[in-house]
Amino acid sequence: MTGLAVIRPGPLSLLQDAGRARWQHLGVSPGGPLDVHAAAWANYLLGNPWGTPLVEIALGGVELESILDTWLALCGAELDITLDGAPRPNWSRFAVRAGQRLCLGFARRGQRAYLAVAGGFRVGAVLGSVATQTREGLGGLHGDGRPLRAGDLLPCAPASLPGMASVPWRFVPDYRAEPSLRVMLGGDAGDFSVAERRRFFAQAWTLSPQSDRMGVRLSGEPLQAPTRQWSLGVTTGTIQVPPDGQPIVLLADRQTMGGYPILGWVHPLDLGLLAQCPAHRAVCFERVEVEAVQGEMREFYRFFGR
Repeated sequence: MTGLAVIRPGPLSLLQDAGRARWQHLGVSPGGPLDVHAAAWANYLLGNPWGTPLVEIALGGVELESILDTWLALCGAELDITLDGAPRPNWSRFAVRAGQRLCLGFARRGQRAYLAVAGGFRVGAVLGSVATQTREGLGGLHGDGRPLRAGDLLPCAPASLPGMASVPWRFVPDYRAEPSLRVMLGGDAGDFSVAERRRFFAQAWTLSPQSDRMGVRLSGEPLQAPTRQWSLGVTTGTIQVPPDGQPIVLLADRQTMGGYPILGWVHPLDLGLLAQCPAHRAVCFERVEVEAVQGEMREFYRFFGR
């Protein structure tokens, strides 16, 4: 078997694809990349179809050795990239030869980088997906949901491409900026008072360190939330408001049902900006209409060939 040998896996490196659809009725969350924008560009640079398996790298600190000649692409968090000590650009694709070592430093800006290989990593699917879900023990290199470890081999095939290519600068996010995330009001929003809805949008919220791939906890002046008597299905991007009034934004490894009142949903493309924010970063929210989100997502999926 040939591919990329894992020398150092970093704090948390996970194989992901488009996610595990059609299993939420059994309590299985979809998984997939937290930053869909960066992951989509990494595959696009290599000519890979939408959802081709790649590696989500949290914080960096990764070292890989190639056992074949192929092409790689890296998008997402700003970190140092070297191939046998020679620097390589982020948000770009580049060739790698058998025996060469790729080293990724720790992220200076952003939290997650996405490493794709031409043709994708060839890993068996579990419930139709290779997405790694550690909580549920699904997917990943061996199908058991564990993160990558030193000594693992990421299988892929040799490939040749015409030359280097990079993402146009206007599509590269600035992870230094305090993001303003767009929100579609809905769910139980009508049960919140007008004053509470305004207060949600008027203040800056701080990201709590108690955040992970399931969701991001926000800290700020508590909201007064209505009560709900039953649980409902939830989706990625759902904004829940628990009794303490501190909102939670659900991410890819979320639960599938929730009993907290729902204020609305974060724009799917803005979730990537949220996932790239470190703990204690301030974020703001602004309202957007569903029709605007639908139009933007149609263009996004059309461009990336979903």
